[in-house]
Amino acid sequence: MYVRSAAAAAAAFLGFTLTLLGGTACAAAPGPGSASGATGLLGPTVYAHRGASAYAPENTLEAIDLAMRLGFDWVENDVQRTKDGELVVIHDDTLARTTDAEQVFPDRKPWRVKDFTAAEIARLDAGSWFSPRFTGARVPTLREYMERVQDNRQRLLLEIKKPELYPGIEEQTLKVLEETGWLDAGHVARRLVVQSFSAESVRIVHGLRPDLVTAFLGTPTVADLPRYAEFTDRINPWHTTISADWVTAVHGLRGAHGKTMEVDTWIVDDAPTARKVREMGVDGIITNAPDVVRGAVGGF
Repeated sequence: MYVRSAAAAAAAFLGFTLTLLGGTACAAAPGPGSASGATGLLGPTVYAHRGASAYAPENTLEAIDLAMRLGFDWVENDVQRTKDGELVVIHDDTLARTTDAEQVFPDRKPWRVKDFTAAEIARLDAGSWFSPRFTGARVPTLREYMERVQDNRQRLLLEIKKPELYPGIEEQTLKVLEETGWLDAGHVARRLVVQSFSAESVRIVHGLRPDLVTAFLGTPTVADLPRYAEFTDRINPWHTTISADWVTAVHGLRGAHGKTMEVDTWIVDDAPTARKVREMGVDGIITNAPDVVRGAVGGF
């Protein structure tokens, strides 16, 4: 999912946030709970989109560390593949927007992720574009990212990005998750959701690991929802495309695991919109500014 943060707002809040946190972690996030979102007294589940990406460079280890210090254990990321087959955590299919690839490799336009080796990408600065404070941040490999999420006791909403560019990325992603300990019963039950804009990619993941919680990114028509319920557990739409009636229709179906289907909407960064989608009955809110959403509607 792509939303460009308001740079001025992010910069204004960043110094305050880091000063408030004092560079130390808040109390550790609660132990793993249900992988399901929940509305009610606690509010919707709040997902830190690409980490706390309103305040730190998206999809970096720094962004998920900041989400942890702000008290959020659910983070979201994007997975793509390098020329030599390494899975890396980055949103765009090019390196230009969030790294200094244009300066380091001036003759490699259009700087597609799939045209660079993992070693080449590891040389890039993925933090300076956001703020000098983050100079030296790197594009993490998926393996590095999973290890940090584990160390932080966080939970992950993992997006397989543009799978049409990377044949077999579903199997490869699951292999990395297996090798990093994320496909045991505890992680699968409480700490991991795999999503994609590609229905076929979600279907592949479900076929390979029927125990995994999966989500489709988009807003199918009510008439089409039963078809999605055959292979996924959640429908995760852009917030401007939904209504309370649509959310109710999703909740009226049972997903691939026989449980009520859920709705986690994106990208909501302001209090009024957060309250609006809460009233629609969504189960989760995916946001660049998780503290703003939690302040508006509660959540965890």
